Amino acid sequence: MPVIHRPRYGRKLDDFIRGDVYDHPWEMTIDDGMLSIWQASFLDANPLYTSTPYAQALGFKGRVVPPAMVLNLGLSFSVHDVSQQAIAHLAYIDVRFPRPLYSGDTFRAFSQVLGVKVSAGDPTRGTVHVRTIGVNQHGDAVLSFERKALIRAGRVEGRPATPIRSLGETEEQRFTNLPFAPGNVNSGSASAGTIGQPFFFEDLREGDIFVHDAGRTVGESEHMTLSCLVRNTHPLHWDHGYCLENSFKKERIVYGGLVLTWTLANASWDIGGNVIWELGLDDGAHPSPVLAGDTIYSASQIVSAKATSPYAGEVRVRTVGVKNVHPEVLVARHEQFFVPERDKKDAAHKVLEKVVEITRDVLVRRRVGGES
Repeated sequence: MPVIHRPRYGRKLDDFIRGDVYDHPWEMTIDDGMLSIWQASFLDANPLYTSTPYAQALGFKGRVVPPAMVLNLGLSFSVHDVSQQAIAHLAYIDVRFPRPLYSGDTFRAFSQVLGVKVSAGDPTRGTVHVRTIGVNQHGDAVLSFERKALIRAGRVEGRPATPIRSLGETEEQRFTNLPFAPGNVNSGSASAGTIGQPFFFEDLREGDIFVHDAGRTVGESEHMTLSCLVRNTHPLHWDHGYCLENSFKKERIVYGGLVLTWTLANASWDIGGNVIWELGLDDGAHPSPVLAGDTIYSASQIVSAKATSPYAGEVRVRTVGVKNVHPEVLVARHEQFFVPERDKKDAAHKVLEKVVEITRDVLVRRRVGGES
């Protein structure tokens, strides 16, 4: 009789040990075709990701791989070793893009376990905290982020043995406290010219709210294709048989990284067209899931705005994605619309339609010479 194998991937709570490092098995060379599919799917308004002459005028080598795509690659690569057995993704923490990634570059990633904690009052599950680093073919970091996932207790039976290592002191120092942006990110902002994007730094004032008009209805085959494009291996997003047994919705759940990207892309039409760099994302969560057929809408509030040169300024934005109800209705209905759901003590303030919320720091072009 032949030996029958059924390998399983991901990890359960007892498989994680603080300090362990997993080198994720995927390695991908980004090409123009992949970038075209991504841009056509999300319609981000920033020409930095679509126009080579514009990107070069800003001081970049060429058009830049969208940071949201880089984040999705890092998230998805890590699923194989970290969250394929997860119940839920809980938080995005301290997301940074220290260098640009370009078409033709090769991306790979590794994750380090920062913490493991059994849930208070429920020993059947717990929280795992990891940091993931994405690097290019030269070993230079292009992505750093932390996240937390809710994981079932126990161990994964049948998981193939894979290498586990620790970070050496030199490597630890190299990938700790990475910069928020490339060093020359401001260099060409005076001479790049404009191509019709309406909102500059001067138009983004502290306290202002933008209710982004357009929504995005998620197609069933579309979200599964995009999950596979970035190598997300969790069957919760594309295996109907698995979901009948394991999904609390009994249906495929749209991968959260895509929900976040559609939310940010909706917002880009108003506040993202003149962004020079995505300085970071933080304090992010998915309060409720999205299914195929749901329509995602976005709204943003300007938290702060600070001029940093005659040509650019840093803007902090709280962006929220909701499903199936236009945010204009929800912003009017909920005084605490932009307050994180986990911070709300009164159920009456909960926004049940909220599917993602996150804080963004972006470097935004000023009108030439700071002219208003």
